[in-house]
This record gives sequence, structure tokens and C-alpha cells, in this order.
Amino acid sequence: MKATFTIGSLLILLSLIIPISCSQGGQGTTATFSNPVLHADYSDPDVVRAGDDFYMVASSFNCVPGLPVLHSSDMVSWRLIGYALERLQPEEYYSEVRHGGGVWAPCIRYPNGEFLIYYPDPDRGIFMVKAPDPAGPWSDPVTVMEGRGLIDPSPLWDDDGQAYLAYAFAGSRAGVKSVLMVTRMKPDGTGVYGDPVMVFDGHDDNPTVEGPKFYKRNGWYYIFAPAGGVTHGWQLVLRSRSVFGPYEVRKVMHQGESDVNGPHQGAWVTDSSGSEWFIHFQDKGAYGRIVHLQPVRWIDDWPVIGDDPDGDGTGEPVSAFRMPEGSKKQAQGNLPGNESQSGNKTTLQAEDEFSNGITGLQAGDEFNADKRGLQWQWHANPSVTWGYPSEAYGCYRLNCITRPDSMVNLWMVPNLFLQKLPAEEFNATARVICTLRHDGEEAGMIVMGRDYQYISLKRTDGRLLLRVVRCVDADRGQPEELLFSEETDSDAIFFGVKVTARGRCIFSYSTDNKTYNEVGNPFTAREGVWTGAKVGFFALRDGFTNDSGFADLDWFRVNTGE
Repeated sequence: MKATFTIGSLLILLSLIIPISCSQGGQGTTATFSNPVLHADYSDPDVVRAGDDFYMVASSFNCVPGLPVLHSSDMVSWRLIGYALERLQPEEYYSEVRHGGGVWAPCIRYPNGEFLIYYPDPDRGIFMVKAPDPAGPWSDPVTVMEGRGLIDPSPLWDDDGQAYLAYAFAGSRAGVKSVLMVTRMKPDGTGVYGDPVMVFDGHDDNPTVEGPKFYKRNGWYYIFAPAGGVTHGWQLVLRSRSVFGPYEVRKVMHQGESDVNGPHQGAWVTDSSGSEWFIHFQDKGAYGRIVHLQPVRWIDDWPVIGDDPDGDGTGEPVSAFRMPEGSKKQAQGNLPGNESQSGNKTTLQAEDEFSNGITGLQAGDEFNADKRGLQWQWHANPSVTWGYPSEAYGCYRLNCITRPDSMVNLWMVPNLFLQKLPAEEFNATARVICTLRHDGEEAGMIVMGRDYQYISLKRTDGRLLLRVVRCVDADRGQPEELLFSEETDSDAIFFGVKVTARGRCIFSYSTDNKTYNEVGNPFTAREGVWTGAKVGFFALRDGFTNDSGFADLDWFRVNTGE
């Protein structure tokens, strides 16, 4: 690599060594951020700005509710504000676990003062929902384009009022891939017409090109699209003077000398100061697809993303940079939801601290509200009997639901109450009060993925057993393995899991919330299908009864140890 200083390199150096006055109580601050801005599994992020606010959407696959919507004032600290899909459709189809199905890479736009989200279900086609308020409620889905294997939609409304839709194909469903398509769309965005046109074929040099994002700038049509695969790919930009091409193509970002493998699919955004940014994901195994923010500059109407140390026009991800416009507002705590979470270090602790990880994101839960915390999802459309909040009782109750007779492990169990791993390293503890009425009833805390491990209480022969169970290759139908079992007389138990680098998990329990006993062998978390591992709870039983046992979740607390 050439030892050459470019404008991008100089900006990054200056941003790290020169304090920027933010006029906060008379004190200056070095207003920089570090990547990733979200160390959580928000796959395929897309972002739109509305005034001084930014809104992000991401893939949710089979998890319910689906299509998460996040808010930020600066693109660094994000807060989950709702979901565009409370349940997946068709209702009956998604009442069963459909790993890898459901909501793939969405796109959010804000034309004419209304928010629109386009999203694909790879087994059915492309759909659109809309809302005046991004926190919802959102409309019922409208079918924009039917077809198996259609993915990654991105609309564009042109200066003359015409509308277009770019998209790609999922080879697993369509039988073809590595091409990008553009079709004409009704101006109201509710449907397409005419013949779809192939505008780019990536088979030769850019295999698995996908995830197009369609834009227009200075009379040029641009399609931002990743290629080369999620783990080791790169970011392309195509440009043309015509909607349907021909398009020139340039690689604008790759891993380079950074430690960010496969910088992938994302969104080009301009802040209120006119500075430009690219938000994208990085696949990080068990943690899922975490979110990075990169500066963008333009040279001869081509974007350069991140730093370009050798000046060849292909950038690489930055590890740190100056804060975007809005950082002053963010530091003053104006982002909704920056309240403290029961002692968890999940908020900005001072005006001059821009910490990442789970800053602003919901993680811990005291279960004192009359509705489910937004961080929690199920693996399928839930039944009301699975669980419900109780403000009056100060808990979230999980009922022991009957295991299917054919079940060999938890892979296809829908009533898993889960959330994303909220940081690279964290401690999670929970108080769970188990009322197990019948033999075969069980409730516990789990780290779930293709491999999983849990700690539980199970009633057997009238006794309560504290157990640790592991399953390797659950997605391949492998059985569970009992690692630890010990009788206990305590039905109010404290469960704990400590997660360290590379997803290493150690489970523990306590009867007094003071001394925790580590049990079972250490376990390395593993990803799911297109998702990271998740942490949460379950309650199950053998057979059926008219009054099952249950587990009351009293609280769930997360500490990153920062």
C-alpha cells in the first residue's frame, strides 16, 4: 500500500486530534464516534432523513413483530421506536417457524411527507407499507410486485414524476442471481408495469451482486450495490445518464487494510449540514450483522466511501470519524428513550461521551409495563396464550406451551421470547419465578442459534431440577445434551449468562442475586439463518392440560461492563 496522504486520511487524522467545540455548558468536546455504531444485528440497514431526524429499517426475517424502525438524531446513537409489521402474512403460514423466510432487506423513503417502506418476502414478492409517523401505526401491506425470489427493492421518483423500482434476485428461490433489474413503477408506488430491464450483470467480476439502492444526483442515476458475498464482499456504485443504462461501474469500498470484513449493503444519506454518509453492515458471526457509519466524498461525480489511503477511488472502512450534524443535540440527550434502564450502562453518561454498543438501544427490562418491550420478538406469529405483560403483577408471564410430539430440540419451537445480543461483551441476569404445576414443565434462559445452550428449572417426578442443556447443529435435527442437573427447592431463581469476545457464553444461577454459581461448560454462540444469535427465555411442557404452569419474568438486566 502506498504511504500517501489524501484528503480523506487528513480528515480522519484531524477528527481524532482536534477538539471540536460543541458549546455544551461552556465545555468543549472531541466530537468523534467509533465504529460499529450499533453492535447489534440490524441486517441490511436502510436510512432516510426527515428534517433533522434519521430513521432506519432492517431485515427481520421470520422474527415477529417484523420490520424494525429505529430513530436517531445523529446516525450514531439509535433507538428502536417500533415495527412496521405486528404480524407476518400470510398469518397461518407464519404461525410456524420459517427460518430464513419473512422480511428481507427493506428500503425506507419519505416522498411527499409520508414514510414508505418497501420490503421483500423472498417466497412471495415485493410489498409496501406506509405511515405518516415512523413510530406507526403502519398500513396493511400492499403487493407491489408478485414473484418468488424477488428481493432488495429500492424505489426512485424522478424529476419528471415518473417512478421506478430497482431490485435483485435470490438464487435460492428464483434460480437466478447476480443481476440487477429496474422496472417502471406507478407514481403512487403501489405497483409496477411494463417489462423489467436488466441493467447490470455481475457474473464475470462481481458475483452475487444484490441489494441495490437507487438514487439520483447531478443528473446521474446511481445504483449502490454490494457484490462478492456477505462475508468477504465489497461495495459497488453504478452510474448512468439514463434510468435503464448503460451503467458504468466502480468498486467504491472494500475491506482494504481495515478489520471490517465484507463491508456490505447500506444507505447513502446527507445530513442537514450537507455532509454525506454511508451506513452499512458487517457480518460478525454469532453477533449477526452489525452497523457501521462511513463518511462519503465525491470526486468527478463518483463517491468515495470511508478512507482512501492510496487514492485509487476505492475506500475502506474507518474506525473513527467526526460526529455527523446533530451530535450536539444528541449529546444533550434529546433522542427519545435516553432514560436510564435500571442501572444498566445503556445511556450517555456525560455530554462529552459518545459510547457505542447498546447506547440508546433497549436491552434490559423490568417488565413493569402494560405492553411488551420493543426489544423482544418471537420466532413466529404468536398466540395470545404464549405470554403477556402484567403491569398489575410487575412481570411478563410465559406459559408452559406443549412441545410438539416430533420435537427433538428447540429449533422449530415458535414460542421463544428473544432479543438480539446487545453488545460484544455483556452480563445478563434475570429473576424468574417458576410455577411448574406438572411434571415435564420447564422454563429457562437461552442463547439461541444453530447451536444453543440454556439453563432452566424443570419439574420431574415432583422435584425441581436445575439443568444446563446444550444442542449442537440444532438446525440439522441433532438432539440435546444434558450438561448439568441438580435438585433445588427454590422456584424463584436468578439466571445469568456472561458473554465475552467471539460469543463465548458462561451460564450461572443464584438463589440470592449475590453469589452466582457457574454451571455447565462454556459455550460459543452461533448464528441462526441470516441472523445473529439471540438471548431470552422459553417455557414448555410435555402433554396438554387445562391449566399449565408458567414462568413470571420479574426483570432482565444487562450490563456491558464499560
